[in-house]
Amino acid sequence: MKKFEYTINDPVGIHARPAGMLAKAAKALDSTVTIVTATGSSATASKLMALMGLGIKQGDTVSVILEGGDEEANAAVMEQFFKDNL
Repeated sequence: MKKFEYTINDPVGIHARPAGMLAKAAKALDSTVTIVTATGSSATASKLMALMGLGIKQGDTVSVILEGGDEEANAAVMEQFFKDNL
């Protein structure tokens, strides 16, 4: 298991477009990616509606957990995705 935390910078948080991009990026990896909010709610990153249901806003810190596959390489890909898009 590989885990990192990230504070969302996007002015509207994880809404439809970035959630779709995140789901697509997560599906391309061979690890299972889970997003966990500060309140403990979680969703599999490859599931668009579940991501949007978390209600993540700008300034919220989320934990990103990767399990299975090449966790190190996939975590680096996800960290870069978050920096570039969220």
